Amino acid sequence: MTYQKPIFLLSFILLASCSTTPPRNITNSCDIFQEKSGWYKAMKRVQKRYGTPIHVQLAIMRQESSFKHNARTERTHILWVIPWGRKSTAYGYAQVKDGTWDWYKQKTGNRGADRDDFNDAADFIGWYTTVSQKTLGISKWDAENQYLAYHEGHGGFKRKTYRKKAWLMKVAKKVKRNSLQYAAQLKKCENDLDRGFWLWPF
Repeated sequence: MTYQKPIFLLSFILLASCSTTPPRNITNSCDIFQEKSGWYKAMKRVQKRYGTPIHVQLAIMRQESSFKHNARTERTHILWVIPWGRKSTAYGYAQVKDGTWDWYKQKTGNRGADRDDFNDAADFIGWYTTVSQKTLGISKWDAENQYLAYHEGHGGFKRKTYRKKAWLMKVAKKVKRNSLQYAAQLKKCENDLDRGFWLWPF
């Protein structure tokens, strides 16, 4: 019976690694959820709770972190050589800054939320897009403007700071294109996902 312990440990390690590694194909929503069925369940819950479509959640998260659980912003350098601090405190799947994450936890009561936890990151996106809709009138289906508000903050969006950032406006259009692509792909597999045809432990 001693062989059971190593097998259990190996299974645990494989499960942990699969749950945090990005999907092999991040361009196709069906492939993502076939590999990560738990992610589909998480985003489905967010859609039911907040009304933010799954394809919009996916597009924002892909742009922010490429689905890397521990994504951080680039480091700054002194004299272009010596590594120093990072450009911001943004971290995790949804690239949320410290202050914004604290705001989210306070408003939702989700005190134990972690930015490198997929469920929490998806819930944050649903919550933030809801605030954007209520305060700015942006439809939750409008991935382009939701992303601009996500990146610039609600105050920045009101001041239209993004208009001075041509690169950001291009990125927002890219987020829109990706969301529409994800939506079209989901139409082909969402029924199977809802029936649980693709069941994996991670």
